[in-house]
Amino acid sequence: MAGWTALNNQPSFNANHMMLLTDGTVLVQELATANWYKLTPDNSGSYVNGSWSTLATGPVGPTYYASAVLMDGRVFMAGGEDNLGNDGVDINNCEIYDPVADSWTTIGGPGWANIGDAPCCMLPDGTILLGNINDTSTAIYDPVANSWSAGPNKDDTSSEETWTLLPDQTVLVAECQNHPAADKYVAPANSWVSAGSIPAGHDLVQSSSGSSDEIGPAILMTDGRVFAIGASGHSALYTMPPIANQPGTWAAGPDFPTDKSGNLYEAFDAPAVLLPSGNVLCIAGPIQGDGWAGSPSHCYEFDGTNLNPAPDPANIANRETWEVRMLLLPTGEVLLSSRSNDMRVYQPDGSPDPSWAPEITSYPSTVAPGKTYTVEGRQLNGLSQANSYGDDATMATNYPLVRITNLSSGHVFYCRTHDFSTMAVATGNVIHSAQFDVPSSIETGPAKLCVIANGIATCKTISVGYKIWKEVKFEIKENYKLEADIVLKGLFADFPKLKDNEGDPWQQYGGDPAWLQAVQVIAERADQLQQEIADLRAFIRPEERPRVGQVALDAAAERPAKQQALRKKDADKSKPKRRR
Repeated sequence: MAGWTALNNQPSFNANHMMLLTDGTVLVQELATANWYKLTPDNSGSYVNGSWSTLATGPVGPTYYASAVLMDGRVFMAGGEDNLGNDGVDINNCEIYDPVADSWTTIGGPGWANIGDAPCCMLPDGTILLGNINDTSTAIYDPVANSWSAGPNKDDTSSEETWTLLPDQTVLVAECQNHPAADKYVAPANSWVSAGSIPAGHDLVQSSSGSSDEIGPAILMTDGRVFAIGASGHSALYTMPPIANQPGTWAAGPDFPTDKSGNLYEAFDAPAVLLPSGNVLCIAGPIQGDGWAGSPSHCYEFDGTNLNPAPDPANIANRETWEVRMLLLPTGEVLLSSRSNDMRVYQPDGSPDPSWAPEITSYPSTVAPGKTYTVEGRQLNGLSQANSYGDDATMATNYPLVRITNLSSGHVFYCRTHDFSTMAVATGNVIHSAQFDVPSSIETGPAKLCVIANGIATCKTISVGYKIWKEVKFEIKENYKLEADIVLKGLFADFPKLKDNEGDPWQQYGGDPAWLQAVQVIAERADQLQQEIADLRAFIRPEERPRVGQVALDAAAERPAKQQALRKKDADKSKPKRRR
């Protein structure tokens, strides 16, 4: 049964923004400060039993800002509102966080007076589209060149908008300043076009007296539709057109329940997550007199047709929707923060359709600690960005993670992934790739390698360690193979733990450092022996081999005639030459 579980090791700070790093850890900011922490799952892969560590202090400490995980695994952040708790202060700082070096680097911005709580979206090519909250301009950041370029102007300002990446390489936007209109950015054409209009009576924007023009999250679902949630209590569903620059179509979605006064609950700057089951987990709360959503917040799951009540975690009972963040974890669970030191994990019901899972087409059957490898496959980035928030807490997770589980101990090790070949979603039959770094601390032996996208895993059986005894072979000329387990058995008799080809020593000695050292020595001596065998010409060359079979019989039948011809030739040579 679906439900929420409190972390066994709660943070010592008030948790705000969260980002899933490519090594499976979670980057978490302390509310309204420049302090950052990391949640690491335990050796069984549990985030509920995870541990905390302190990271490098950032250069700024806003509450709301644009953010994204880059193709190389670093983290991009831009702008900010309410910096260090100063309400209404918009800044234009931009920075990159490097998880490997645990360091922050300040980078230049697009040249605007301020960025503030601007929306952003990672594009399929790895660049980032950033909106301007003060006018209709946009900008594009190239992480490889570390440079900005002007993007095309859109229909309205980007203030308070929610941006969603679609499979046709467009970015869908329900406009807040010009509602109920919608527009979208077409990445291949680098242009903004109309995306139609929200159905009458289902305007998503809440612009009551005393509030800004707010909206809720928008999630691309597994069926290709976008579930757009309103700060108004309404929702709408968008369907892509057959051609990217066409508007597409909108349909009315379900309304949230009403409070005792008959007012719709609202998803006012609220989070939402695409669950592995295909349902969308979201929250809404009662409207207040000033137009903002109040407390308590409540959870719902949208199943594609209906909004169904879901269990409420205790830590949102006194929280308004805009104070809550939700992040999809690689386990398929959801991590929730609520500006407090009480964090919860949601274990949802249901299971994914197998067609939504990533498909592995190429992977290493053996990996070594501390080495880097490549995995290839289809749908490695998943079908959706999977996470959304009403404009200024972007935390998309459309990139593959790699998890290795030791089959003997059951211990889980996440590999840092990077150098993704795309940041697109729902890539279909196109094969894409990612690199992953195997931790130096990983346990050796038989293991299960899983590629994870949107909390859905596909797994293969591999070996972790160096070449095992039965795999050490050489090629000796033509197609002759010398099995190392036969030739080297006597040469390495000083390693009593080694077994012959009939058994796999990993099961017994996989965790023994002496065994690993012995295997390394074997590999080195095998290379030396291969050269020695070549020098000694251990085998007869092809031209030196005796004839056998029909070839030998034919040669024997021809031999008498050839011998007679040779004797005649010798006799002719011995005759005296006639003088002229």
